[in-house]
Amino acid sequence: CPGGGGGGGRQGARAGGVAGGAALGRAGRSAGAEPRPWRGGSGGCSSGPGRRQRQRLQLREEAPSAARQEPQISEDETMKSKQMHLIPVNPVREDGLNPKSRKRIMPDLLTEPPAIDPIYEAHVYCNIPTIAERSMEGHAPHYFKLVSVQVLIRHGDRYPLYAIPKTKRPDIDCMLVPSRKPSHPQLEAFIKHMSKGSAAQMDGSLSSLPHFPSHSLCEMGELTQTGVVQHLRNGQLLREIYINKHKLLPGDWTAKQLYLETTGKSRTLQSALALLYTFLPDFDWKKINMRHQWSTIFCSGSCDCPMRNHYLEEEQRRQYSLRVKNNDLEKIYVDMARIVGIPTRQLRASNPIDSLLCYFCHNVSFPCTKAGCINMEHFKVIKRHQLKDERERQEKKLYFLYALLATHPLLNQTVNRLQRIAEGKKEEVFVLYSAHDVTLSPVLSALGITEARFPRFAARLVFELWQDGKRPKEHFIRILYNGADVTFQTSFCKDHYKRSSKPMCPLEKFVNFVKRDMFLIFNSTSYYDACHRRAL
Repeated sequence: CPGGGGGGGRQGARAGGVAGGAALGRAGRSAGAEPRPWRGGSGGCSSGPGRRQRQRLQLREEAPSAARQEPQISEDETMKSKQMHLIPVNPVREDGLNPKSRKRIMPDLLTEPPAIDPIYEAHVYCNIPTIAERSMEGHAPHYFKLVSVQVLIRHGDRYPLYAIPKTKRPDIDCMLVPSRKPSHPQLEAFIKHMSKGSAAQMDGSLSSLPHFPSHSLCEMGELTQTGVVQHLRNGQLLREIYINKHKLLPGDWTAKQLYLETTGKSRTLQSALALLYTFLPDFDWKKINMRHQWSTIFCSGSCDCPMRNHYLEEEQRRQYSLRVKNNDLEKIYVDMARIVGIPTRQLRASNPIDSLLCYFCHNVSFPCTKAGCINMEHFKVIKRHQLKDERERQEKKLYFLYALLATHPLLNQTVNRLQRIAEGKKEEVFVLYSAHDVTLSPVLSALGITEARFPRFAARLVFELWQDGKRPKEHFIRILYNGADVTFQTSFCKDHYKRSSKPMCPLEKFVNFVKRDMFLIFNSTSYYDACHRRAL
Protein backbone atom coordinates (compact mmCIF):
# COMPACT_ATOMS: atom_id res chain seq x y z
CA CYS A 1 0.00 0.00 0.00
CA PRO A 2 1.23 3.48 -0.62
CA GLY A 3 2.37 5.86 2.04
CA GLY A 4 -0.89 7.76 2.04
CA GLY A 5 -2.55 4.61 2.75
CA GLY A 6 -1.54 1.27 1.55
CA GLY A 7 -3.87 0.35 -1.23
CA GLY A 8 -1.22 1.64 -3.50
CA GLY A 9 -0.69 0.88 -7.09
CA ARG A 10 -3.15 -1.90 -7.37
CA GLN A 11 -2.76 -1.57 -11.02
CA GLY A 12 -4.23 -4.82 -12.23
CA ALA A 13 -3.52 -6.94 -9.25
CA ARG A 14 -3.79 -10.64 -9.69
CA ALA A 15 -3.82 -11.38 -6.05
CA GLY A 16 -6.10 -8.64 -5.28
CA GLY A 17 -4.80 -5.27 -4.39
CA VAL A 18 -7.08 -2.43 -3.67
CA ALA A 19 -8.58 -0.05 -6.21
CA GLY A 20 -6.00 0.59 -8.86
CA GLY A 21 -6.99 4.05 -9.90
CA ALA A 22 -7.20 5.40 -6.38
CA ALA A 23 -3.86 3.88 -5.53
CA LEU A 24 -2.22 5.16 -8.67
CA GLY A 25 -3.52 8.61 -7.88
CA ARG A 26 -2.01 8.46 -4.41
CA ALA A 27 1.28 7.27 -5.88
CA GLY A 28 1.45 10.27 -8.15
CA ARG A 29 0.53 12.74 -5.46
CA SER A 30 3.04 11.27 -3.02
CA ALA A 31 5.77 11.89 -5.56
CA GLY A 32 4.89 15.54 -5.89
CA ALA A 33 2.36 15.15 -8.68
CA GLU A 34 -1.24 16.28 -8.79
CA PRO A 35 -2.99 13.68 -10.94
CA ARG A 36 -6.75 13.57 -10.94
CA PRO A 37 -7.74 10.92 -8.38
CA TRP A 38 -9.96 8.07 -9.45
CA ARG A 39 -11.72 5.97 -6.88
CA GLY A 40 -13.24 3.30 -8.98
CA GLY A 41 -13.05 0.55 -6.43
CA SER A 42 -12.77 -2.12 -9.06
CA GLY A 43 -9.16 -1.50 -9.24
CA GLY A 44 -6.56 -3.28 -10.98
CA CYS A 45 -3.42 -4.43 -9.48
CA SER A 46 -0.21 -5.31 -11.06
CA SER A 47 1.18 -8.57 -12.06
CA GLY A 48 3.43 -10.60 -10.16
CA PRO A 49 6.68 -14.16 -10.92
CA GLY A 50 4.87 -15.91 -13.78
CA ARG A 51 2.12 -18.33 -13.19
CA ARG A 52 4.03 -21.22 -14.70
CA GLN A 53 7.36 -20.12 -13.28
CA ARG A 54 6.42 -19.60 -9.68
CA GLN A 55 8.14 -22.88 -8.82
CA ARG A 56 5.52 -23.56 -6.17
CA LEU A 57 7.93 -21.81 -3.82
CA GLN A 58 5.56 -20.98 -1.05
CA LEU A 59 2.90 -23.59 -1.63
CA ARG A 60 4.65 -26.90 -0.90
CA GLU A 61 5.55 -28.10 2.53
CA GLU A 62 9.32 -28.14 2.33
CA ALA A 63 12.08 -26.82 4.54
CA PRO A 64 13.83 -23.77 3.12
CA SER A 65 16.85 -24.66 1.08
CA ALA A 66 19.42 -22.19 -0.10
CA ALA A 67 21.72 -24.89 -1.38
CA ARG A 68 19.67 -27.14 -3.61
CA GLN A 69 17.75 -26.73 -6.81
CA GLU A 70 14.04 -27.43 -6.86
CA PRO A 71 13.38 -31.13 -7.53
CA GLN A 72 11.12 -32.40 -10.27
CA ILE A 73 7.59 -33.24 -9.15
CA SER A 74 6.15 -36.60 -10.04
CA GLU A 75 2.57 -37.07 -11.25
CA ASP A 76 1.67 -38.91 -8.04
CA GLU A 77 3.04 -36.08 -5.96
CA THR A 78 1.13 -33.54 -8.03
CA MET A 79 -2.13 -35.44 -7.57
CA LYS A 80 -1.60 -35.59 -3.82
CA SER A 81 -0.92 -31.88 -3.63
CA LYS A 82 -4.23 -31.08 -5.31
CA GLN A 83 -6.17 -32.36 -2.31
CA MET A 84 -8.26 -29.83 -0.44
CA HIS A 85 -7.96 -29.07 3.25
CA LEU A 86 -10.98 -27.67 5.08
CA ILE A 87 -10.66 -25.07 7.79
CA PRO A 88 -12.70 -26.02 10.89
CA VAL A 89 -15.99 -24.22 11.36
CA ASN A 90 -15.38 -23.37 15.02
CA PRO A 91 -11.65 -23.25 15.68
CA VAL A 92 -10.20 -22.01 18.92
CA ARG A 93 -9.48 -18.31 19.16
CA GLU A 94 -6.42 -17.50 17.08
CA ASP A 95 -4.95 -14.65 15.07
CA GLY A 96 -6.89 -12.23 17.23
CA LEU A 97 -10.31 -13.21 15.91
CA ASN A 98 -13.52 -13.99 17.67
CA PRO A 99 -14.23 -17.66 16.79
CA LYS A 100 -17.88 -16.79 16.15
CA SER A 101 -16.84 -14.70 13.18
CA ARG A 102 -15.04 -17.59 11.48
CA LYS A 103 -18.00 -19.08 9.67
CA ARG A 104 -16.64 -19.77 6.22
CA ILE A 105 -15.19 -23.11 5.23
CA MET A 106 -12.54 -22.33 2.69
CA PRO A 107 -10.45 -24.66 0.57
CA ASP A 108 -6.74 -24.45 1.31
CA LEU A 109 -5.21 -24.96 -2.13
CA LEU A 110 -1.77 -26.53 -2.03
CA THR A 111 -1.06 -26.37 -5.74
CA GLU A 112 -1.73 -23.74 -8.34
CA PRO A 113 -4.84 -24.57 -10.40
CA PRO A 114 -4.42 -25.09 -14.17
CA ALA A 115 -6.47 -21.96 -15.00
CA ILE A 116 -6.35 -18.55 -13.34
CA ASP A 117 -8.54 -18.73 -10.25
CA PRO A 118 -9.34 -15.50 -8.38
CA ILE A 119 -9.67 -17.32 -5.06
CA TYR A 120 -6.32 -19.03 -5.46
CA GLU A 121 -4.74 -15.70 -6.39
CA ALA A 122 -6.23 -14.10 -3.28
CA HIS A 123 -4.70 -16.87 -1.14
CA VAL A 124 -1.30 -16.15 -2.68
CA TYR A 125 -1.77 -12.44 -2.01
CA CYS A 126 -2.56 -13.05 1.66
CA ASN A 127 0.72 -14.96 2.08
CA ILE A 128 -0.39 -16.63 5.31
CA PRO A 129 2.81 -17.93 6.99
CA THR A 130 1.97 -21.60 7.40
CA ILE A 131 4.25 -23.49 5.00
CA ALA A 132 8.03 -23.23 5.02
CA GLU A 133 9.25 -21.35 1.98
CA ARG A 134 12.01 -22.38 -0.36
CA SER A 135 14.11 -19.77 -2.07
CA MET A 136 16.82 -19.37 -4.69
CA GLU A 137 18.59 -16.49 -2.96
CA GLY A 138 22.33 -16.91 -2.62
CA HIS A 139 22.80 -19.43 -5.44
CA ALA A 140 25.99 -18.96 -7.47
CA PRO A 141 29.04 -20.93 -8.67
CA HIS A 142 31.34 -21.73 -5.75
CA TYR A 143 34.09 -19.38 -6.94
CA PHE A 144 31.81 -16.32 -6.85
CA LYS A 145 31.80 -14.00 -3.84
CA LEU A 146 28.67 -12.19 -2.65
CA VAL A 147 29.59 -8.54 -2.07
CA SER A 148 26.25 -6.72 -1.67
CA VAL A 149 22.54 -7.36 -1.18
CA GLN A 150 19.80 -4.76 -1.67
CA VAL A 151 16.28 -5.67 -0.59
CA LEU A 152 13.02 -3.91 -1.40
CA ILE A 153 10.06 -5.16 0.65
CA ARG A 154 6.37 -4.52 0.87
CA HIS A 155 5.03 -4.24 4.41
CA GLY A 156 3.29 -7.26 5.89
CA ASP A 157 -0.40 -8.00 6.35
CA ARG A 158 -2.35 -4.96 7.52
CA TYR A 159 -5.78 -3.89 8.62
CA PRO A 160 -7.92 -2.23 5.89
CA LEU A 161 -7.41 1.38 4.94
CA TYR A 162 -11.08 1.79 4.07
CA ALA A 163 -14.26 0.77 5.84
CA ILE A 164 -17.40 -0.36 4.04
CA PRO A 165 -20.06 2.15 5.16
CA LYS A 166 -22.73 0.93 7.59
CA THR A 167 -20.93 -2.35 8.32
CA LYS A 168 -19.03 -3.50 11.38
CA ARG A 169 -15.27 -3.33 11.00
CA PRO A 170 -13.42 -6.69 10.99
CA ASP A 171 -12.78 -7.80 14.57
CA ILE A 172 -9.01 -8.29 14.42
CA ASP A 173 -6.62 -7.93 17.34
CA CYS A 174 -3.33 -6.14 16.60
CA MET A 175 -1.78 -6.99 19.97
CA LEU A 176 1.19 -9.33 19.58
CA VAL A 177 0.51 -12.60 21.41
CA PRO A 178 3.20 -15.29 20.91
CA SER A 179 0.78 -18.09 21.84
CA ARG A 180 -1.64 -17.08 19.08
CA LYS A 181 -1.27 -18.27 15.51
CA PRO A 182 0.37 -17.40 13.25
CA SER A 183 3.41 -17.06 15.48
CA HIS A 184 7.18 -17.32 15.30
CA PRO A 185 9.76 -18.77 17.73
CA GLN A 186 11.36 -15.34 18.11
CA LEU A 187 8.17 -13.29 18.41
CA GLU A 188 8.37 -12.96 22.20
CA ALA A 189 12.03 -11.91 22.06
CA PHE A 190 11.17 -9.47 19.26
CA ILE A 191 8.54 -7.77 21.44
CA LYS A 192 11.03 -7.36 24.30
CA HIS A 193 13.75 -6.02 22.01
CA MET A 194 11.42 -3.53 20.33
CA SER A 195 10.60 -2.10 23.76
CA LYS A 196 14.26 -1.08 24.22
CA GLY A 197 14.69 0.88 21.01
CA SER A 198 15.13 4.41 22.34
CA ALA A 199 18.81 4.51 21.27
CA ALA A 200 18.02 4.07 17.57
CA GLN A 201 18.47 6.98 15.20
CA MET A 202 15.08 7.50 13.58
CA ASP A 203 14.92 10.16 10.90
CA GLY A 204 12.29 12.89 11.17
CA SER A 205 8.77 11.75 11.99
CA LEU A 206 9.85 8.10 12.31
CA SER A 207 10.90 8.76 15.91
CA SER A 208 7.26 9.21 16.93
CA LEU A 209 6.10 5.88 15.47
CA PRO A 210 5.70 2.72 17.60
CA HIS A 211 8.15 -0.11 16.92
CA PHE A 212 5.46 -2.79 16.96
CA PRO A 213 1.64 -2.93 16.71
CA SER A 214 -0.17 -2.87 20.03
CA HIS A 215 -3.90 -2.16 19.67
CA SER A 216 -6.52 -4.68 20.79
CA LEU A 217 -8.68 -3.52 17.87
CA CYS A 218 -6.49 -2.72 14.91
CA GLU A 219 -6.35 0.85 13.68
CA MET A 220 -6.87 1.53 9.99
CA GLY A 221 -3.81 0.41 8.02
CA GLU A 222 -2.07 -1.04 11.08
CA LEU A 223 0.31 -3.98 10.76
CA THR A 224 -1.18 -7.19 12.18
CA GLN A 225 0.53 -10.04 14.00
CA THR A 226 0.42 -11.93 10.71
CA GLY A 227 2.34 -9.07 9.09
CA VAL A 228 5.01 -9.11 11.80
CA VAL A 229 5.43 -12.87 11.51
CA GLN A 230 5.71 -12.65 7.72
CA HIS A 231 8.75 -10.41 8.05
CA LEU A 232 10.26 -12.33 10.95
CA ARG A 233 10.25 -15.26 8.54
CA ASN A 234 11.74 -13.14 5.74
CA GLY A 235 14.58 -11.99 7.98
CA GLN A 236 15.28 -15.51 9.22
CA LEU A 237 15.42 -16.87 5.67
CA LEU A 238 17.77 -14.10 4.51
CA ARG A 239 19.99 -14.59 7.57
CA GLU A 240 20.42 -18.30 6.88
CA ILE A 241 21.54 -17.52 3.33
CA TYR A 242 23.42 -14.24 3.50
CA ILE A 243 24.89 -14.26 7.03
CA ASN A 244 25.30 -17.93 7.94
CA LYS A 245 26.28 -19.19 4.49
CA HIS A 246 27.82 -16.25 2.63
CA LYS A 247 29.13 -14.19 5.59
CA LEU A 248 27.88 -10.95 4.03
CA LEU A 249 28.28 -9.13 7.36
CA PRO A 250 30.83 -9.91 10.08
CA GLY A 251 29.81 -10.51 13.67
CA ASP A 252 31.06 -7.03 14.57
CA TRP A 253 29.20 -5.25 11.76
CA THR A 254 28.90 -1.48 11.96
CA ALA A 255 26.17 1.04 11.19
CA LYS A 256 28.08 2.10 8.05
CA GLN A 257 27.54 -1.35 6.53
CA LEU A 258 23.74 -0.96 6.59
CA TYR A 259 21.47 1.39 4.69
CA LEU A 260 17.89 1.41 5.99
CA GLU A 261 15.05 3.48 4.56
CA THR A 262 11.29 3.41 5.05
CA THR A 263 8.23 5.46 4.26
CA GLY A 264 6.58 7.29 7.12
CA LYS A 265 3.93 4.69 7.95
CA SER A 266 4.09 2.58 11.09
CA ARG A 267 3.44 -0.58 9.05
CA THR A 268 6.57 -0.06 6.91
CA LEU A 269 8.80 0.87 9.85
CA GLN A 270 7.56 -2.11 11.88
CA SER A 271 7.99 -4.47 8.92
CA ALA A 272 11.59 -3.31 8.50
CA LEU A 273 12.32 -3.81 12.20
CA ALA A 274 10.76 -7.30 12.18
CA LEU A 275 12.93 -8.36 9.23
CA LEU A 276 16.04 -6.81 10.79
CA TYR A 277 15.46 -8.53 14.11
CA THR A 278 15.72 -12.04 12.67
CA PHE A 279 18.34 -11.01 10.09
CA LEU A 280 20.58 -9.55 12.83
CA PRO A 281 19.18 -11.00 16.09
CA ASP A 282 19.32 -8.75 19.15
CA PHE A 283 20.99 -6.02 17.11
CA ASP A 284 22.52 -3.05 18.89
CA TRP A 285 20.00 -0.21 18.63
CA LYS A 286 22.86 2.31 18.48
CA LYS A 287 23.82 0.86 15.08
CA ILE A 288 20.37 1.42 13.61
CA ASN A 289 19.95 4.56 11.52
CA MET A 290 16.53 4.48 9.85
CA ARG A 291 16.04 7.07 7.11
CA HIS A 292 12.62 8.49 6.25
CA GLN A 293 11.46 8.50 2.61
CA TRP A 294 8.49 10.80 2.05
CA SER A 295 7.68 9.46 -1.43
CA THR A 296 6.13 6.04 -1.91
CA ILE A 297 8.05 5.64 -5.16
CA PHE A 298 11.31 6.61 -3.41
CA CYS A 299 12.09 9.39 -5.88
CA SER A 300 13.85 11.46 -3.17
CA GLY A 301 15.08 14.70 -4.78
CA SER A 302 14.12 13.72 -8.33
CA CYS A 303 10.34 13.72 -8.08
CA ASP A 304 9.56 16.52 -10.52
CA CYS A 305 8.41 14.58 -13.59
CA PRO A 306 5.37 15.93 -15.48
CA MET A 307 5.33 13.07 -18.01
CA ARG A 308 5.18 10.50 -15.23
CA ASN A 309 2.02 12.19 -14.00
CA HIS A 310 0.67 12.28 -17.55
CA TYR A 311 1.05 8.52 -18.03
CA LEU A 312 -0.37 7.93 -14.57
CA GLU A 313 -3.54 9.83 -15.47
CA GLU A 314 -3.80 8.02 -18.80
CA GLU A 315 -3.55 4.69 -16.98
CA GLN A 316 -6.30 5.76 -14.59
CA ARG A 317 -8.54 6.63 -17.55
CA ARG A 318 -7.89 3.21 -19.05
CA GLN A 319 -8.86 1.52 -15.80
CA TYR A 320 -12.01 3.61 -15.49
CA SER A 321 -13.03 2.84 -19.08
CA LEU A 322 -12.61 -0.88 -18.50
CA ARG A 323 -14.60 -0.77 -15.28
CA VAL A 324 -17.62 1.06 -16.68
CA LYS A 325 -17.84 -1.48 -19.51
CA ASN A 326 -18.00 -4.43 -17.10
CA ASN A 327 -21.72 -5.08 -16.59
CA ASP A 328 -21.13 -8.03 -14.24
CA LEU A 329 -19.04 -5.85 -11.97
CA GLU A 330 -21.62 -3.07 -11.96
CA LYS A 331 -24.37 -5.56 -11.02
CA ILE A 332 -22.25 -6.75 -8.11
CA TYR A 333 -21.71 -3.20 -6.89
CA VAL A 334 -25.44 -2.47 -7.16
CA ASP A 335 -26.24 -5.61 -5.15
CA MET A 336 -23.60 -4.87 -2.50
CA ALA A 337 -24.89 -1.30 -2.20
CA ARG A 338 -28.43 -2.65 -1.74
CA ILE A 339 -27.25 -4.96 1.05
CA VAL A 340 -25.37 -2.21 2.84
CA GLY A 341 -28.04 0.43 2.20
CA ILE A 342 -26.01 3.14 0.48
CA PRO A 343 -25.87 4.57 -3.07
CA THR A 344 -23.77 2.52 -5.50
CA ARG A 345 -21.37 5.38 -6.12
CA GLN A 346 -20.70 5.66 -2.38
CA LEU A 347 -19.95 1.94 -2.18
CA ARG A 348 -17.53 2.21 -5.10
CA ALA A 349 -15.80 5.18 -3.50
CA SER A 350 -15.33 3.22 -0.27
CA ASN A 351 -13.11 0.77 -2.15
CA PRO A 352 -14.82 -2.36 -0.75
CA ILE A 353 -12.19 -4.80 -2.02
CA ASP A 354 -9.70 -3.44 0.51
CA SER A 355 -11.92 -4.46 3.42
CA LEU A 356 -13.03 -7.70 1.77
CA LEU A 357 -9.42 -8.81 1.35
CA CYS A 358 -8.91 -8.38 5.08
CA TYR A 359 -11.96 -10.52 5.82
CA PHE A 360 -10.70 -13.09 3.32
CA CYS A 361 -7.09 -13.22 4.51
CA HIS A 362 -8.14 -13.57 8.15
CA ASN A 363 -10.89 -16.09 7.36
CA VAL A 364 -13.63 -13.88 8.76
CA SER A 365 -17.16 -13.96 7.38
CA PHE A 366 -17.99 -11.11 5.04
CA PRO A 367 -20.31 -8.49 6.60
CA CYS A 368 -24.07 -8.96 6.80
CA THR A 369 -27.01 -6.61 7.28
CA LYS A 370 -30.76 -7.15 7.58
CA ALA A 371 -30.90 -6.99 3.77
CA GLY A 372 -28.46 -9.87 3.30
CA CYS A 373 -24.78 -10.74 3.28
CA ILE A 374 -21.86 -9.87 1.08
CA ASN A 375 -20.63 -13.24 -0.15
CA MET A 376 -17.84 -15.02 -1.98
CA GLU A 377 -19.51 -14.47 -5.36
CA HIS A 378 -19.30 -10.71 -4.90
CA PHE A 379 -15.64 -11.11 -4.03
CA LYS A 380 -14.88 -13.38 -7.00
CA VAL A 381 -16.47 -11.05 -9.56
CA ILE A 382 -14.28 -8.15 -8.40
CA LYS A 383 -11.24 -10.43 -8.56
CA ARG A 384 -12.05 -11.58 -12.08
CA HIS A 385 -12.27 -7.97 -13.16
CA GLN A 386 -8.85 -7.30 -11.65
CA LEU A 387 -7.35 -10.17 -13.64
CA LYS A 388 -8.94 -8.83 -16.81
CA ASP A 389 -7.63 -5.38 -15.98
CA GLU A 390 -4.14 -6.78 -15.59
CA ARG A 391 -4.19 -8.43 -18.99
CA GLU A 392 -5.30 -5.21 -20.65
CA ARG A 393 -2.74 -3.22 -18.70
CA GLN A 394 0.04 -5.36 -20.16
CA GLU A 395 -1.27 -4.80 -23.68
CA LYS A 396 -1.79 -1.03 -23.49
CA LYS A 397 1.67 -0.23 -22.05
CA LEU A 398 0.56 3.01 -20.37
CA TYR A 399 1.50 1.67 -16.96
CA PHE A 400 4.87 0.53 -18.30
CA LEU A 401 5.65 4.10 -19.43
CA TYR A 402 4.60 5.40 -16.02
CA ALA A 403 6.74 2.76 -14.31
CA LEU A 404 9.90 3.64 -16.23
CA LEU A 405 9.73 7.26 -15.11
CA ALA A 406 8.45 6.52 -11.61
CA THR A 407 11.22 4.07 -10.74
CA HIS A 408 14.25 5.61 -12.40
CA PRO A 409 15.37 7.58 -9.30
CA LEU A 410 15.31 4.46 -7.11
CA LEU A 411 16.94 2.21 -9.72
CA ASN A 412 19.56 4.88 -10.42
CA GLN A 413 20.41 5.05 -6.72
CA THR A 414 20.67 1.26 -6.67
CA VAL A 415 22.94 1.13 -9.73
CA ASN A 416 25.21 3.89 -8.42
CA ARG A 417 25.71 2.05 -5.16
CA LEU A 418 26.45 -1.24 -6.93
CA GLN A 419 28.98 0.49 -9.19
CA ARG A 420 30.81 2.02 -6.24
CA ILE A 421 30.98 -1.35 -4.49
CA ALA A 422 32.29 -3.00 -7.67
CA GLU A 423 35.00 -0.32 -7.82
CA GLY A 424 36.14 -1.31 -4.33
CA LYS A 425 34.78 1.72 -2.51
CA LYS A 426 33.38 1.26 0.98
CA GLU A 427 29.62 1.31 0.76
CA GLU A 428 26.68 -0.18 2.62
CA VAL A 429 26.74 -3.91 1.82
CA PHE A 430 23.18 -4.57 3.04
CA VAL A 431 20.40 -2.22 1.97
CA LEU A 432 16.76 -2.43 3.02
CA TYR A 433 13.96 -0.33 1.59
CA SER A 434 10.65 -0.88 3.39
CA ALA A 435 7.84 0.20 1.13
CA HIS A 436 4.46 -0.52 -0.43
CA ASP A 437 2.91 -2.38 -3.33
CA VAL A 438 2.88 0.93 -5.21
CA THR A 439 6.68 0.88 -4.86
CA LEU A 440 7.39 -2.71 -5.89
CA SER A 441 4.86 -3.00 -8.69
CA PRO A 442 6.32 -0.30 -10.96
CA VAL A 443 9.85 -1.56 -10.31
CA LEU A 444 8.85 -5.01 -11.55
CA SER A 445 7.18 -3.49 -14.60
CA ALA A 446 10.12 -1.21 -15.41
CA LEU A 447 12.57 -4.12 -15.21
CA GLY A 448 10.46 -5.96 -17.77
CA ILE A 449 9.37 -8.75 -15.43
CA THR A 450 5.92 -8.90 -17.00
CA GLU A 451 5.02 -12.29 -15.56
CA ALA A 452 5.57 -11.17 -11.98
CA ARG A 453 2.62 -11.47 -9.62
CA PHE A 454 1.27 -8.37 -7.96
CA PRO A 455 3.20 -7.76 -4.71
CA ARG A 456 1.66 -9.86 -1.98
CA PHE A 457 1.88 -8.92 1.67
CA ALA A 458 5.56 -9.03 2.76
CA ALA A 459 6.77 -9.41 -0.83
CA ARG A 460 10.52 -9.03 -1.33
CA LEU A 461 12.61 -8.05 -4.35
CA VAL A 462 16.33 -8.74 -3.95
CA PHE A 463 19.31 -7.47 -5.93
CA GLU A 464 22.48 -9.52 -5.34
CA LEU A 465 25.93 -8.31 -6.47
CA TRP A 466 28.55 -11.01 -7.08
CA GLN A 467 32.28 -10.82 -7.80
CA ASP A 468 33.84 -13.40 -10.11
CA GLY A 469 36.62 -15.06 -8.10
CA LYS A 470 38.52 -15.98 -11.27
CA ARG A 471 38.21 -12.48 -12.76
CA PRO A 472 37.90 -10.16 -9.74
CA LYS A 473 37.17 -7.08 -11.85
CA GLU A 474 34.01 -8.68 -13.27
CA HIS A 475 30.76 -8.28 -11.35
CA PHE A 476 27.33 -9.79 -11.91
CA ILE A 477 23.86 -9.33 -10.50
CA ARG A 478 21.00 -11.65 -9.69
CA ILE A 479 17.44 -10.42 -9.18
CA LEU A 480 14.99 -12.47 -7.13
CA TYR A 481 11.31 -11.92 -6.43
CA ASN A 482 9.81 -13.78 -3.48
CA GLY A 483 12.67 -16.26 -3.72
CA ALA A 484 12.29 -16.96 -7.45
CA ASP A 485 15.19 -16.08 -9.75
CA VAL A 486 13.80 -13.59 -12.27
CA THR A 487 17.16 -12.28 -13.53
CA PHE A 488 16.61 -13.50 -17.06
CA GLN A 489 13.03 -12.30 -17.22
CA THR A 490 14.35 -8.73 -17.19
CA SER A 491 14.33 -6.84 -20.48
CA PHE A 492 18.06 -6.12 -20.29
CA CYS A 493 19.25 -9.68 -19.64
CA LYS A 494 16.89 -11.92 -21.62
CA ASP A 495 19.27 -12.20 -24.57
CA HIS A 496 22.35 -12.68 -22.39
CA TYR A 497 20.81 -15.84 -20.95
CA LYS A 498 20.91 -17.48 -24.38
CA ARG A 499 24.65 -16.87 -24.77
CA SER A 500 26.04 -17.27 -21.26
CA SER A 501 26.77 -20.30 -19.11
CA LYS A 502 26.76 -18.21 -15.92
CA PRO A 503 23.48 -18.05 -13.95
CA MET A 504 23.61 -14.28 -13.56
CA CYS A 505 23.71 -11.01 -15.48
CA PRO A 506 26.75 -8.74 -16.03
CA LEU A 507 26.49 -5.62 -13.90
CA GLU A 508 27.15 -3.39 -16.92
CA LYS A 509 23.93 -4.58 -18.58
CA PHE A 510 21.94 -3.33 -15.59
CA VAL A 511 23.94 -0.08 -15.57
CA ASN A 512 23.34 0.53 -19.29
CA PHE A 513 19.63 -0.15 -18.87
CA VAL A 514 19.23 2.39 -16.06
CA LYS A 515 21.58 5.04 -17.44
CA ARG A 516 20.52 4.85 -21.10
CA ASP A 517 17.98 2.27 -22.25
CA MET A 518 15.14 3.32 -19.93
CA PHE A 519 14.83 6.57 -21.92
CA LEU A 520 14.90 5.18 -25.46
CA ILE A 521 11.14 4.62 -25.63
CA PHE A 522 10.68 8.35 -24.88
CA ASN A 523 13.18 9.31 -27.60
CA SER A 524 15.29 10.86 -24.84
CA THR A 525 18.79 10.52 -23.45
CA SER A 526 18.22 11.53 -19.83
CA TYR A 527 15.67 11.32 -17.04
CA TYR A 528 15.10 15.07 -17.07
CA ASP A 529 14.51 15.12 -20.81
CA ALA A 530 12.13 12.13 -20.66
CA CYS A 531 10.19 13.77 -17.82
CA HIS A 532 9.73 17.09 -19.60
CA ARG A 533 9.40 16.01 -23.23
CA ARG A 534 5.87 16.06 -24.62
CA ALA A 535 4.26 12.70 -25.35
CA LEU A 536 4.67 11.59 -28.95
